[in-house]
Amino acid sequence: MPFLSDMLSRVKPSPTIAVTNKARELKAAGRDVIGLGAGEPDFDTPDNIKAAAKAAIDAGHTKYTAVDGIPELKAAICAKFLRENGLTYQPEQVSVGTGGKQVLYNALIATINPGDEVLIPAPYWVSYPDMVLLAGGVPVVAPAGMETGFRLTPEALEAAITPKTKWLIFNSPSNPTGAGYKWDELKALTDVLLRHPHVWVMTDDMYEHLTFGNFKFCTPAQVEPALYDRTLTVNGVSKAYAMTGWRIGYAAGPVDLIKAMAKVQSQSTSNPCSVSQYAALEALSGPQDFIAANNKVFERRRDLVVKMLNEAPGIECPVPEGAFYVYPSVAGCIGKTSAGGAKITDDEAFATALLEEQGVAVVFGAAFGLSPHFRVSYATSDEALKAACERIRAFCEGLR
Repeated sequence: MPFLSDMLSRVKPSPTIAVTNKARELKAAGRDVIGLGAGEPDFDTPDNIKAAAKAAIDAGHTKYTAVDGIPELKAAICAKFLRENGLTYQPEQVSVGTGGKQVLYNALIATINPGDEVLIPAPYWVSYPDMVLLAGGVPVVAPAGMETGFRLTPEALEAAITPKTKWLIFNSPSNPTGAGYKWDELKALTDVLLRHPHVWVMTDDMYEHLTFGNFKFCTPAQVEPALYDRTLTVNGVSKAYAMTGWRIGYAAGPVDLIKAMAKVQSQSTSNPCSVSQYAALEALSGPQDFIAANNKVFERRRDLVVKMLNEAPGIECPVPEGAFYVYPSVAGCIGKTSAGGAKITDDEAFATALLEEQGVAVVFGAAFGLSPHFRVSYATSDEALKAACERIRAFCEGLR
């Protein structure tokens, strides 16, 4: 359509949302579909958080708030960063937005000039490159494949940096792979960044609390304090607190950057939902014990899915350190034909045929910048996961 922005033609709708919507449509049409595309916990928001939201409504906290967050929530965020990450921030260094996605987008819009490059390790969360494009920047993909445990190496980071690089977007544990960086692995990356003072770091720590076994989360400004003044540390309540629909994300960083992000937000959405902010305040300040209990469930599901997928011919599924995703390779399935006659030319063809023939909805790897893979979200019931993995195995056994 001629009146639409040229910029819009450079971006695409979120593939993860598209897969979830397609699964819903098929279910509504009577198809037996198991959706493994949505990146949200199946747990309910804890009762104390819901009670705080109800109390906020009863107390009349239903008006406009400060553009980028109420003072009480900003104070709680500062306390969280000090308590859990050893990072000291003041309230004027904190921004609260309508989900982590808006916080990331605000930062990019506030800082990117035409031609600025943003380094994004691949596989990546589907929205990173398109947000960079919408901001007028150039996404530059740095490979982080299965051969390195889906982790960016110092050599790959060094090779990707140019004089035009403005940001590195860093996500650990990762969506879509669940891969996490240990302290020494992250220190090797921050050592590279110290040699390039023009490169800023934008972290996406949304899965901080969703880790398994002996893995210990760490974030760049914590590992290398010399990066503190050029790091935006982004987090939120959506995943660990099962609050995806409440839409609260937050970040801390240099005051001038936070002010610029507030300016962007003031002319787009203005403040995040007032009631959600009071719920987030309780989430960060209230009991945290349920997180460990939920993680035990996620870890059990991870082990179930990894084991069953590795039993499917043509699939290789690594064991992730965190989040609630696995990112198996389907290299052994490419070039074959399904029982229904579909040619498996790439991972998108694999995912399409799997949905049509077995009723299992997954997101194909090309959407995340690395093929041939697909992403499974195991944030659903054990029963659904077992049934889905059995169908995936049956699908792979039918390939010829």
